[in-house]
Amino acid sequence: MNSIGLLAMALLAVVTSLVALTRRSLIHGGLMLVVGWMAIAGFYFVTGAEFVALAQMLVYVGAVSMVVLFAVVLTRPAEEQLATPTGESAWRALSGIACAAPLLGMILACAGTIAASQPVRVPFVSVREIGLALMERHAPALLLVGVILTAALIGAVLLAAPEEKEDAK
Repeated sequence: MNSIGLLAMALLAVVTSLVALTRRSLIHGGLMLVVGWMAIAGFYFVTGAEFVALAQMLVYVGAVSMVVLFAVVLTRPAEEQLATPTGESAWRALSGIACAAPLLGMILACAGTIAASQPVRVPFVSVREIGLALMERHAPALLLVGVILTAALIGAVLLAAPEEKEDAK
């Protein structure tokens, strides 16, 4: 039953990521990324890593997806600025190769893990211990990520803001 859940979550994550890549609408692509990130969180839940799953939901599904969607909405170009890129099929082929390479690596890694005959013993770590380790050692990094995301959103708003034209009087 666990294997079916893992396969379902992995399939959902891969399919939604591919759909996000192929959508012409950035909002639809961003929403598909949200579904993919939720599938990854479900993957963590199925494997018993509840803390990582909740962190995935809070950080990616909650915060990063909102920053992505706000940036897309705030920086949406006018219809006349949208142009069909030349050589689109070449870019699609390159993006397919870029997606296939990590996928192949993950398949090979999973196949090597499944082929191992002995189960791996993982020491039990409580959620409290993980939280303390994060806050003791990695609190500045977490704060820095928040500042970078805020700066990126402010920069996107400034770049998307229409320029004021000076009236010659």
